[in-house]
Amino acid sequence: MCYNLLIDAYGHMSQYKNAESAYLELQKARCVPTDDTYALLLRAYCTSGLLDKAEAVLAEMRKYGLTPSVVVYNAYIDGLMKGRNTQKAVEIFQRMKRDQCQPSTDTYTMLINIHGKARRSYMALKLFNEMRTQKCEPNICTYTALINAFAREGLCEKAEEVFEKMQEDGHEPDVYTYNALMEAYSRAGFPYGAAEIFSLMQHMGYEPDRASYNIMVDAYGRAGLHEDARSVFEELKRQGMTPTMKSHMLLLSAYSKIGNIAKCEEIVNQMHKSGLTPDTFVLNSMLNSYGRMGYFTKMEEVLTAMEKGSYETDISTYNILINVYGRAGFCEKMEELFHSLPSKNLTPDVVTWTSRLGAYSRKKMYNRSIEIFEEMIDAGCYPDGGTAKVLLSACSSDDQIEQVTTMLRTMHKDLPTALPV
Repeated sequence: MCYNLLIDAYGHMSQYKNAESAYLELQKARCVPTDDTYALLLRAYCTSGLLDKAEAVLAEMRKYGLTPSVVVYNAYIDGLMKGRNTQKAVEIFQRMKRDQCQPSTDTYTMLINIHGKARRSYMALKLFNEMRTQKCEPNICTYTALINAFAREGLCEKAEEVFEKMQEDGHEPDVYTYNALMEAYSRAGFPYGAAEIFSLMQHMGYEPDRASYNIMVDAYGRAGLHEDARSVFEELKRQGMTPTMKSHMLLLSAYSKIGNIAKCEEIVNQMHKSGLTPDTFVLNSMLNSYGRMGYFTKMEEVLTAMEKGSYETDISTYNILINVYGRAGFCEKMEELFHSLPSKNLTPDVVTWTSRLGAYSRKKMYNRSIEIFEEMIDAGCYPDGGTAKVLLSACSSDDQIEQVTTMLRTMHKDLPTALPV
C-alpha cells in the first residue's frame, strides 16, 4: 500500500523516474504488485507521454500470467487523456473490448468525454447507448459528459433531452450538470435560455459557482449583449468570487466582438492591476480587435511584445495577422508572415491556408487561388467547408465554378472531410 501511494504521488507530479524507482523498490522488498500498482505505474508513464514504457507494463503483466483488469485499462485511458493522447485512448478502449474486458461506467464516461471534447456528439451518444445495452448503468458524471458533448455543438434540444432522461432515471442534477446545460444554450446563441437555467439552478437550491457566472458572461458576449455580460461579471465579484483569467477573457471577447477597443484595453489594464498576466488567448483577442478596427500600428506593437517578451505565440496568433493583412489587401505582408511560420516551428492549419486563400479570392484572382489550394493539399492540410466557400467565391464565370465544383467533388472521395458542394 505504501509503495502504491508513492507511485501515485510521483505520477501526479509527472515524476515518472521516481514512480519507477518506487516500483523497483516494491519488487526488491518481495511485495506482490496489485492491479492498483500496475494501474498507477501506467498512468504515471502515460501522463509523461512514455507510451512505450506503458506498453511494457502490460507486457510484464502478461509475462506473469496476469490479465489486465478494468482498473488497469481505466488507468491507461485516464493517463492517455491527461497526456492529451486521446486517439491512443480510443485505441486502448477498442483493445480492451477485444480482450473481453468489460468496460465500466467510468470507462464509458471517459470515452464520452473524449468524443464530446472533439465535437463528436454522435459518437458520444453511440457510446452512451452501447453502455446501456451492456447493462452498464450511467451515473451523473456520464449524463453530464453527454450533456457537455451536445453543449459544445450548441445542440440545446439534445442536451435538454439527456437532462430530462437523467432525472427520469433517478439522478438529481448538480451544479456541473446545470452548467453543462447552460453552456448548450450559450453555444446555440440563446443567452436568455441559459439565464433561465441559471435561475432554475438557484431555485432548486444550488449555488452558482464561478464557472456558472463565466458561462453567462460568455452567453451574453456571444449574443453581442456586452452590458449584460458586464453586469454578470460584476455580480460574480459581488458574490465574493475573484474573477479568473477566463472571466476577464470572456468579458474581453464580448467587447472585442463589437469593436470597443477602449473597453478591451480597460479590461487588460484591470487584469494587470489584479495581478493577472494576460495569456496568449487574451493577447490574440487584442490583436484581432486592433486588426478588425484597422489599428495596424497597435496590432504590430502587441505582436512585437509577444515575440520579444515572455508571451508564447501560437498558430492562432499568426492566423489573425494573416487574415487581417489579407482582408486589408496587404498581400506581400501576408505572404511574408506565412512563409516565416516554419522558422517559428509552426505549421499552417486549415484556418491559415483558408485566410491566405481568401486574400486572393476577394480580388477574384482565380488562378492564384487555385495555386494556393493545390499547395495546401500538397502540404497535407485538408480543406473544410469554409475553404470550399472561399475557393468558389474566387470564381467569376460559370466555367470556373464548374471546374472548382468538379475538383472538390473528386477530392471529396479521398479526403477525410465533408465539403458543401
